[in-house]
This record gives sequence, structure tokens and C-alpha cells, in this order.
Amino acid sequence: MEFACNFALMLKNDLLLRAAKGQDVERAPVWLMRQAGRVLPEYRATRAKTKSFIEFVKNPELACEVTIQPVDILGVDAAIIFSDILVIPEAMGLPYQMIEAKGPWFEQTIKSKTDIDNLKIAEAGDLDYVMKALQLTKKELNNRVPLIGFAGAPWTLFAYMIEGSGSKTFSKAKQFLYTQPELSHQLLEKITLSTINYLKGQVAAGADILQLFDSWAGVLSEKMYYEFSLKYISKICDALSPLVPVTVFAKDAHYALKNIADTSCSSIGLDWTIDPKQARSQTSGKTLQGNADPCLLYANEKKIISETHAILNAFGKPRYICNLGHGLYPDIDKEKVKLFVQIVKDYKW
Repeated sequence: MEFACNFALMLKNDLLLRAAKGQDVERAPVWLMRQAGRVLPEYRATRAKTKSFIEFVKNPELACEVTIQPVDILGVDAAIIFSDILVIPEAMGLPYQMIEAKGPWFEQTIKSKTDIDNLKIAEAGDLDYVMKALQLTKKELNNRVPLIGFAGAPWTLFAYMIEGSGSKTFSKAKQFLYTQPELSHQLLEKITLSTINYLKGQVAAGADILQLFDSWAGVLSEKMYYEFSLKYISKICDALSPLVPVTVFAKDAHYALKNIADTSCSSIGLDWTIDPKQARSQTSGKTLQGNADPCLLYANEKKIISETHAILNAFGKPRYICNLGHGLYPDIDKEKVKLFVQIVKDYKW
């Protein structure tokens, strides 16, 4: 893994890495979830070169192109590799489709022990297209900013693999937890081992920092979250944290902040419903990331400036990465996004 570490040492802008490690920074670094996405006309033009989203994801050259676009256009302090969290289930033997305006859909879902036994533990080589995209992006970035790798947290992937699609409640997935707890742990363990292999591959391919997305943390009770999600996130952090900083983003898991801080992650991502001061009080020694409401960027310039200043002031400069509390929405004005980034860069502490 020395290869990746040496790249990090040569970065021209290493604000994100220093903030994640708790080191001194001149200002807060800023990047945005879903920054490589439909908010950019340039992304839409690149996306139009392929027939399907999955074909797009599996094209290293195009993935590299849209990964770098936000660095050039928005001025963010990091690039995050363009991919999808559901590449792991596919590599394990459960293919999916991305249905326009509906989201992911699995023709086959996990229903039994046999289904789980038939899944393989994915290796980094099974996701060679992601590794090639990372290598190409690292080269094209030319050490301007760090490159973020990512994966879905095991519970979130489990939820899709059982449910078969997105859901407001994920009742099928939760039913499986309650009625088949032993099988649930078997599946979660396979997902976890696959994710560790995948993320180690990302680091070897050039990722400077990693983020775990537990997008559906909020549908679980506190007790269920600790049993079926956080224990596996902790295992991933233990495997990857010696290599690069790891950020855990568990949406709506307000109750779990202290327990997330007890893992070996470096940073904790916060959604927009969490009070910065409360988060600070429960996460001693960890960098916090977030947590502007994406809908703030629909507001006028004066409101965006005042609210962004308030967020920056509430978190303070040490151990802080500025971001949204979730991803950019497709209909947000690109100029408002650029404004948000520039406000953070210009803020005087």
C-alpha cells in the first residue's frame, strides 16, 4: 500500500487528508456528495455517450471524466470516484439493473440459505473496471486533490439484496433480520469480506481516503443497528484504517454517533438534521463532515451565504470537512453549488 501513501505525500492540495487526520489546516476543505452527477450539464453530456447507467459505470474512461469534472468546474477540494454502491452485490453474483426514474432493481433477490451459499466473496479483481477508473483518474488528476474511494455499508447493500429495489421501509429486509437472524449475519459477513477486499483494491489503485455510505441506517432501531450494521462497519474500519482515513456516513442514525466514534474511523459524516454542537460533544477525537441541507442551495445568494457561515462557525476549523448532509439534487443550479464551494473557501475564521 506504499504506492498509494506516496501519492498522498505529493498532493498539491491535501486539505481533506489533513482535516481527516486531525492535523492543522488553513481552511475547511469542501467537497460534495453526488458532485459528479446530473447537477452538471457536462456530466449529462458524458452520460449520453452510453445506453445505460451500468454501462456508464463500467467504462473507466468515462468514469474518470465525470470524476474530475467537479474539480475543474466547481473547485472542490477532492474528487470521489464515479461508481455505484451496488457493484458489490453484482460482483458477488447478484446482478442489478438501474431503471430510469425508479432506481435499482434486482431480478433475483436473496430468500434462503442456498441463495446466500451461492454468493461468492468478491475480490478486487472482480471489479477491475473500478480499479482501472481509479488508476486512470489518479493519473489525470496529476496530484491536484485527493481521490476518494467508497463503498456501501453492509446493511445498506443487504437491504437492496433482500428487498430487490429501493423502499421507504425496507420491510422485507427487516423481516429477514427478525425471522432469519443467523442467515442475516451470514450474508452480512459475506458482504463485509467482499467490501474489505474491494476497498483494499481501491487503496492499491490510488484512493487516498475512503467513505462508507450507510444510506438506510435510519430504518433500523438502535438495537438492530448495532447488531446488524455497526459491528460490520467497525470490522471494515479496522481493516482499512491502518491504510488510509475512513469516513462513516450513516444517514439518520442520530442515536449512534457515540458508538460510531468508538470505531477506528477517522471521520463521521452527518446528515442535515444533526446539530453540530451535539455531534461534537458525542464524537471526541473524530473529524466531522457535513452537514448543510442540500435544499439550502435552492435559496437566494444572501441566504446561502448566511447559512453556510453559520454552519462553518458552528463546527469550527479543527477536524472539520464541509459538505452537504446528503447528495446534490439534480435540479439545483450549478452556479449555486459553485457559490457554496467558494463561500467555504473564502470564510475567515
